[in-house]
Amino acid sequence: MKVLEQKPEHGWAFYMPIAYFLFFYIQPIAEHANARTWAYTALGTVLFAGLYFGALWCENKRWQLVALGAMVIVGVLYAPSNVGACCFFIFAAALLPYILENEAAVLSAIGVIAAIVGLETWLLHLSGWFALYAVGLSVVVGGTNIYFAQRTRMYYKLKTANAEIEHLAKVAERERIARDLHDVLGHTLSVIILKSELAGKLIDRDPQRAKAEIGDVERTSREALAEVRSTIRGYRANSLPAELKQATAALETAGVAVNSQLAEVALTPAQESVVALVVREAVTNVVRHAGARNCLLRLTPQNGNCLLEIHDDGRGSGTHEGHGLRGMRERIEALGGTLLRQNNQGTRLTIQFPLTAKETR
Repeated sequence: MKVLEQKPEHGWAFYMPIAYFLFFYIQPIAEHANARTWAYTALGTVLFAGLYFGALWCENKRWQLVALGAMVIVGVLYAPSNVGACCFFIFAAALLPYILENEAAVLSAIGVIAAIVGLETWLLHLSGWFALYAVGLSVVVGGTNIYFAQRTRMYYKLKTANAEIEHLAKVAERERIARDLHDVLGHTLSVIILKSELAGKLIDRDPQRAKAEIGDVERTSREALAEVRSTIRGYRANSLPAELKQATAALETAGVAVNSQLAEVALTPAQESVVALVVREAVTNVVRHAGARNCLLRLTPQNGNCLLEIHDDGRGSGTHEGHGLRGMRERIEALGGTLLRQNNQGTRLTIQFPLTAKETR
């Protein structure tokens, strides 16, 4: 990660320390420098600004290091005439941790800067104060910035991770709503279609019954609208007994004989909601696609698990797993269970998931 590229939140951390470069002007001011010295000092300032901001704004790590190397060279050139040239070495050491992620590489580079300062001080017999400031502050500031650079990297990693989590949460919520709407509308619209067809056939032979079926269509439509609104809000609570009753009614309306083997199973609200949705989706598939004459609905506790079987004697289905079946599988797997589909002699769905110790007592 190039920390220096992350300027929007932390730009001030790199710009405010520039004020320390004023030390470069202390000696010319104290010595009442002439115009030539001030021009030379101004040139050094321009070179520093270009190299410093170049290291900040450049997106290529190699060129960033080149800029810092050039800054050290400028410091070497100015050191004999201006003790304040130690700023060049200090700023180069300060930026290194933000460019190089490897701590050993940063310490090695700071060590090279210190060695260059020491060698120049020895060869040119420079002031000991220059060596003290240039080496001491380079080591202290550079070493301290290793911590701050790593903390800044962790901040941006955490920020990126949070953004990814937020994105995944939105995707998961959209998928949840899509599954819920599919489960709600798929079943309800199938019932409405069946009852509407039945009413159309009965309208001449048995007007009273046709009227009753139309009344059921209206009631079912209103319930569907309420369920869609509840689903979008995310607060839908499904009653399993009511869902089983509706499933039986839908199958019988479609001319399918229902064999119900329903035992009492202690389920949490979350588990009951999942089972209700699975029953709804499975029965909708039977009504729509199976062409079955008989259907078994079996719900029972078994060896600490909840066992749900839905078996019809219809035409079966292919191996392709559609959106509805995939949604059922995801819901069951979220409970730690399994969904098995068998297509011989109709279609058999076998669903199991574990019950807690409290629920099996």
